[in-house]
Order: sequence, then C-alpha cells, then structure tokens
Amino acid sequence: MKKYFEILRKCPLFNDIKDENLISMLDCLDVKVIPFRKKETIAAEGSPAKYIGIVLSGTAQLERTDYYGNRSIVTSIEASELFGESFACAGAEKIPFDIIAAENAEIMLIDCEKIINPCTNACSFHSQMIFNLLKIVATKNIILNQKAEITAKRTTREKLMTYLLSQAKKSDSNCFTIPYDRQELADYLQVDRSGLSSEISKLREEGIIESKKSRFKLL
Repeated sequence: MKKYFEILRKCPLFNDIKDENLISMLDCLDVKVIPFRKKETIAAEGSPAKYIGIVLSGTAQLERTDYYGNRSIVTSIEASELFGESFACAGAEKIPFDIIAAENAEIMLIDCEKIINPCTNACSFHSQMIFNLLKIVATKNIILNQKAEITAKRTTREKLMTYLLSQAKKSDSNCFTIPYDRQELADYLQVDRSGLSSEISKLREEGIIESKKSRFKLL
C-alpha cells in the first residue's frame, strides 16, 4: 500500500491523518484495490451502495443513461477524489448511476460501514475520518448544485459559457483544460454534440474564446 501514499495524502478523506497511521488504518478498513481498463464499468447502476471509491490512478466518470439510451455525464472523478460516498452514507440500497473508467484506472474500495462504525480497536483516526467524510459530502452537494445551475440554462451557448467561466474560476486562470472531449462535454451539459460544436465555432469566430480539443482560453 505504500506506493499509494503520495496520492492518498492528497485525498480529502485522509486530511490530518499522520503517515504513520496510514498502514494500520488501511488494514483496519480492509480496503481493496482493483484495476480497471478504459471504458470498463467500475460499478453498474443498481449495484449495492455500500462502498466508497477512491481513484488512485486514471480517471472515472459518473454517468446516467435514460430509458432511450441517452447518456448524461454527472461528473468526472480525478485521481485522489472520491465517489459513492453520499449514497453509502445515506444508507441507500442501490446507486442510481454507472461508474465508468474514463481511462485505465486503479480504484480503492472501502466499505462505508467500517468508517462510520469505529472498530473494536478504537483507532484514533476514526473521528477525524468521519469529520472528513462529512465535509466531503457537503462539498459534493455544493458541486452538484453548481452543475444544476449550468444545465438549467436555456440555450447551449449559455450552458457552455457558464461551464467555461466556472472552470476558469476553479483554475484561477483564463487558460485551462477541461476533463472532457467534445462528446463527453455535450453529455455533461446535456446538449446535442453538433449544436455544441457549432456554438464553440461561433464563440471562436466572435473572439470570445480560443480552443483546441479540451484546452480553452477565455479572451
């Protein structure tokens, strides 16, 4: 497990937990590390909502597919970030989306019960982990509200610009790279890909943005 220490130190679940406690903590939590190939399903819609996942390498995406097969990307999960924690903590029976490896990835799975219910050893780090987990869930709710604000816009142009402005603010720069290709961005914004490509072209012609693949610059 030591080879994952560098990425685990960046994971908010382990904030303020000392390195010397990491090995015993991971043993106590009985974590599992599983490799996944690009486009492989990490967890399918309807799977038991008992695990918290941590992306150790690569990236993953939360996706929803409607009755007609239309895909919507809920969010992208980068290395050191979590997924599934809200449903696991809420005691939901099943997860309502698919979790897909966007590229080759390693995923750490932790049974949520082992975090929220202290073990018989009364490990000192449990209280800190529960506090960290509560903060993560609250932060994720804010992020989901921000996405709802984006997708609630009426036009493709408004959705795109609201998203790009949020990414510029997040990166604290007018130049940034988004975690999606064109189709994935269309799925995230819940718009038609051709309409999205058309709006990007118009914004470039109007001198509002520069873009190349996933790289954008606000002018």
